[in-house]
Amino acid sequence: MLNPGTLIVGQSGGPTAVINQTLVGVVNAALRERRTFPRVLGAVRGIQGIIDNDFLDFGKESAENLELVAQTPSSALRSVRRKASADDCKRILARFQELGVSAFFYIGGNDTAETTHIVHEMAVAAGYPLACFHCPKTIDNDLRVTDHCPGYGSAARFVAQAFIGDNLDNRSLGGIKINVVMGRNAGWLTAASALARIFPDDGPHLIYCPEADFSLDGFCRDVEAVYRRLGRCVIAVSEGIHGPGGTPIIDLGEVDSHGNVQLSGSGALGDALAEKLKKHLAVAMPERKHRVRADTFGYLQRCFPGVVSPADAAEARLAGEAAVAAALAGTVSGSVAFRRLPGADYRIETFITPLASVAKDTRPMPRDWLSPSGNDVVGGSLLPYLRPLVGALPPIGRLAGLP
Repeated sequence: MLNPGTLIVGQSGGPTAVINQTLVGVVNAALRERRTFPRVLGAVRGIQGIIDNDFLDFGKESAENLELVAQTPSSALRSVRRKASADDCKRILARFQELGVSAFFYIGGNDTAETTHIVHEMAVAAGYPLACFHCPKTIDNDLRVTDHCPGYGSAARFVAQAFIGDNLDNRSLGGIKINVVMGRNAGWLTAASALARIFPDDGPHLIYCPEADFSLDGFCRDVEAVYRRLGRCVIAVSEGIHGPGGTPIIDLGEVDSHGNVQLSGSGALGDALAEKLKKHLAVAMPERKHRVRADTFGYLQRCFPGVVSPADAAEARLAGEAAVAAALAGTVSGSVAFRRLPGADYRIETFITPLASVAKDTRPMPRDWLSPSGNDVVGGSLLPYLRPLVGALPPIGRLAGLP
């Protein structure tokens, strides 16, 4: 069984609209068990705060304020992108011993799961009794094992609503619009743009995800075909698109401490695609002027207030509660995962999967959820998966007398 002692919780990686629901889920569940957790501390900036001895005492926070924080996007404890080195782990374990820590909860994505796994293995090797749990979080929805990740539903809702608005704008004036959506290795978030298709001619008319190789020439031909047919075209492009063998479309070169290429800090991909398209259309359709624009959604997708999915918020809270329950039940370590239950109505259950099954590696979207040509999604598989995670979207109407 879990030894009584201090509980430490931290947040890591990119923030989301619901990551604080998970934080408060952990904190409230722990505060109800003061005999087991006499102190509940938050590590400011994750493992960096542990190393620096920078903690917040949740015993001093009011219940009312915690509920307000739970509903607020971004990481309330602030975040960090730091992979734990062997030296870091020694310092972390020394701090844990100093504070009498018996349980460590780390909220984040697959890199955070890897860090949690490293800390756990170091504790085992040192003979230090420590429960280590990873609580899932990522807008990319690319964690292995779990059906989906807290944070994804709300970000997908933002993407869907942004494309609804962009499609309405584009329908009014025509032209070509490219939107670059987050997703380094997986196209889950870009694929959510398909929810914007209310009427048969609605955009996005083309969707490109990293699960399929991307060709600049094929892209130009695809857009030209839609443009000739409709007089307009709205396009969803994942920031992680690549050519055969993973060849980048443009090489940004910047990486974080985990070796991940940093893609969302620049509009370079959208600009490059727009420029290529303008040159293609100037030759293919010289008889008309071509209005081509590109936007990069960037960090707006992560913490946008007012578009939080109700299911996402509830499940993010549940993830934190489930992690504490597992620790109290005597589970030594693991990552919280979701499983869909059979039946017509959407229901999920939580379970604990080993840290090694989630750490580091990402999960792509099934390739057969994309069209064979790689320029669209297969709605029959994707949309039933997406809708309960995203929730109801704003109703859209058209004048009956206009096509």
